[in-house]
Amino acid sequence: MARTIKDYALLFLKGIGMGAADVVPGVSGGTIAFITGVYDELLTSIKSIDGTSLKMLFSGKFRAFWQTIHGNFLLSLLGGIAVSVLSLARLITWLLSSYPTLVWAFFFGLVLASVWFVAKDIKEWSVRTVVSFAIGLAAALFITSATPAETPTALWFIFLCGAIAICAMILPGISGSFILLLLGKYQFIMEAVKDWNFLILGVFLIGAVIGITSFSRLLSYALHRWRAVTLALLTGFMAGSLNKVWPWKMEDAAGLEHNIAPDCFVWQAVLLALVGFFLVWGIEKISGRLRA
Repeated sequence: MARTIKDYALLFLKGIGMGAADVVPGVSGGTIAFITGVYDELLTSIKSIDGTSLKMLFSGKFRAFWQTIHGNFLLSLLGGIAVSVLSLARLITWLLSSYPTLVWAFFFGLVLASVWFVAKDIKEWSVRTVVSFAIGLAAALFITSATPAETPTALWFIFLCGAIAICAMILPGISGSFILLLLGKYQFIMEAVKDWNFLILGVFLIGAVIGITSFSRLLSYALHRWRAVTLALLTGFMAGSLNKVWPWKMEDAAGLEHNIAPDCFVWQAVLLALVGFFLVWGIEKISGRLRA
């Protein structure tokens, strides 16, 4: 596909949106990729990084390698993600600690709209797709209700966290940041980003590269072979993840959070949820026109 500088600039902006989403526990960069129309190409590009393409790289066939992996596409998208993560990590963590109800309300609107738009892409609803949706919903509710664990800071575990979290980052639904939260390493990785801890970030990224190149093949195959069923499963994941981003929470004696009925900032939260919803709606509409 021939692209112009404007196209690559737009890809960069989409990457920024994906990176911003991936910084937040409960919101998926994969969702942004899906609604902006780059999801399938992203999976294809990642999947193309295999033994054959790496052989081209190590044998000096750099141009062939770059074309095979859709290098310009990946560079534009990943550049936006990197800029977003590095610049927003400090801001997002501060906002979540200072204005949690309002921030989660905004993200609730984002995820709710994403559920609608991903579900809209399912061309047929049958017993199989309904069952798949129910499985995704139940799995997400179970995961989002799980208690974050106390886990080691050894490099082997950081590598494992990278491999697991990256799989969630490319799923429209539960984010990699939320998986890190469950693994007890969200704050640890955010601190590493803020402090430029290259050892921790390097090990994490190596795990992420290995995890994403393996998982993308499975996900790409599922979308190609059973697209409606797979999308229904992902929609269920996203719907279930709303449990995590519910704005009103209360901590119990053990320090664990539980969802409660709205008790403060109600109209402000509703307003921000609507802003989040229509932001996704606007992105989807603009992306649809650009793809037309």
